[in-house]
Amino acid sequence: MKSKKSPTGGRLSRRDFLKSSAAYGAAVGLPTIVPSFVFGANPPSDKIVLGFIGTGGRGGALLSNFMGLADAQVVAVCDPKRPQREGAQKNVDDHYSKKVCTAYNDFRELCARRDIDTVVVASTDHWHVLHALDAVRAGKDVYCEKPLGMSVEQGQVLREQVNRYGRVFQFGTQERSSRNSRFACEMVRSGRIGKVHKITVASRYSVASENYPPMPVPDWLDYDLWLGPAPWAPYTANRVNNSHWFHISDYALGFIAGCGIHTIDLATWGNGTDLTGPVEVEGMGEFPRDGLCDCAVAWDVNLKFANGVLMNFTDGKKNPLGVKFEGATGWVSVKEEHLGGTVDAQPRELLRREIGPDEVHLPVSNHHQQNFLDCVKSRARTVAPVEVAVRSDTLCQLSDIAMRLARKLRWDPDKEQFIGDEQANRMLRRPMRSPWRL
Repeated sequence: MKSKKSPTGGRLSRRDFLKSSAAYGAAVGLPTIVPSFVFGANPPSDKIVLGFIGTGGRGGALLSNFMGLADAQVVAVCDPKRPQREGAQKNVDDHYSKKVCTAYNDFRELCARRDIDTVVVASTDHWHVLHALDAVRAGKDVYCEKPLGMSVEQGQVLREQVNRYGRVFQFGTQERSSRNSRFACEMVRSGRIGKVHKITVASRYSVASENYPPMPVPDWLDYDLWLGPAPWAPYTANRVNNSHWFHISDYALGFIAGCGIHTIDLATWGNGTDLTGPVEVEGMGEFPRDGLCDCAVAWDVNLKFANGVLMNFTDGKKNPLGVKFEGATGWVSVKEEHLGGTVDAQPRELLRREIGPDEVHLPVSNHHQQNFLDCVKSRARTVAPVEVAVRSDTLCQLSDIAMRLARKLRWDPDKEQFIGDEQANRMLRRPMRSPWRL
């Protein structure tokens, strides 16, 4: 039997063989996973090859985290800010003590590389879904930072595409890889505090700012690419700085999603509703009246679930940061101080009992990035898969919409749309600046 040849006439690499086999399997409706025994006991490489889109604060931290893992090999970084991408490139080359990393301005060039297995998306929030979609459609597995999308529709499209292409997806909600967070949710779901009736969720909030005059675009920034699908706006330095764009509604929902996604996701995990959604949402918010930043600086939102639980989602000025589950016979809380926070409970005796064999055991991950790499190899679901990512992100989206409309809204968690409210349903989508589209 003759060996398979590549389109250029050479022998197919292990990676090309995997991708061609996956494409054939998808075309004829067969499974797309190629078992490890195809390559024998010693495959050509046990390294997972990664490319990074977004190399700022969070992207730089993830770069260090992944490079510290034995089965990861970083070969490419991408950022429209030249100093950031060149700095990241140098960090990678220094880590491996040789020149192995290519720096890109345009993410499409990185995603087109056939030697890259996985893409880590840590760009500005308004780019998350488009970057992830390009990677998924190029056959890559994706680790995507939170929050997910700028609209409910964006998350829905990404979920459909991840499943259509059979990709592994990890959402950057690291609380799911914390022993304390998992233990708290297992206690609640095992019924240790009786039937839950209320969950209090509090997050860091956005900030206001002054207005800033337009200024020339610096030569180190591809400003048009940085704006991407967002409306055109005159350049000013603070517009592209983390201290401001996080709180500008053209590029983010603000900290109601950027930080709130962690506590909201933990609340739904403990409530057992992370694959569904609320049935009602109502709330009020406070927004800056002027200035560059315009996301919510305060909010108080109630989300009611079909199981009777009321989730009160507020900014951190009203309640302590974290999550508190209140039941018929006690409460469990996780304070947001650092990854995993501090678990407390009443009665305190609950904290001294390990989860028993007949109680609820949630998926175990002790390292969020390693869990992703392990699942890339096994093709198993990650601890924060795309289905959960979309549902948790949707709660942040619904809260923002409810604040802006300032009225009670009914939500159908199966159809993922508002009931009898066309104005609210129009807010589930967001237009994009040409030529960008989902």
